[in-house]
Amino acid sequence: MDDLLTFNRRFAASFPRRHLDVRPTLNLAIVTCMDSRLDVFASLGLAHGQAHVLRNAGGIITDDTIRSLALSQRRLATTSVMLIHHEDCGLQLVSEEGFSRELEEAAGERPPFAIGAFVDVDASVRTSLGRVRSSPFLLHRDSVRGFVYEIANGRLREVG
Repeated sequence: MDDLLTFNRRFAASFPRRHLDVRPTLNLAIVTCMDSRLDVFASLGLAHGQAHVLRNAGGIITDDTIRSLALSQRRLATTSVMLIHHEDCGLQLVSEEGFSRELEEAAGERPPFAIGAFVDVDASVRTSLGRVRSSPFLLHRDSVRGFVYEIANGRLREVG
């Protein structure tokens, strides 16, 4: 982390003195995986200030993701949601029950959250699309699209 902080000091010293509005200029929220191989800004040609980017394990739609999307839509003017899952996801390497049991054994209590493990990435995208489109807390549920990022070539493949 010290190397990262050194880099940050150099970055901050040359940081452009401009104001970006808290509302993203593309009125877009993107939900994607935390996987370090996904460079959302570079792969979509996004600049700072254009979109909210929400990341979690698998890019799945959890209650907390709905909370963030509700704030994004109701207070920060986003109107579209883009979901990006990806091939070769770590959530495909665990089982829901097995990992929950592992956490319970280590912590002494069952986790209060779902793990979100899945086998079929397209099915996972469709599940997340359904959660966004059916949430009563979101204002904009019609402009929601889901994609799978292909790790080997960087392409997005749409899932309906």
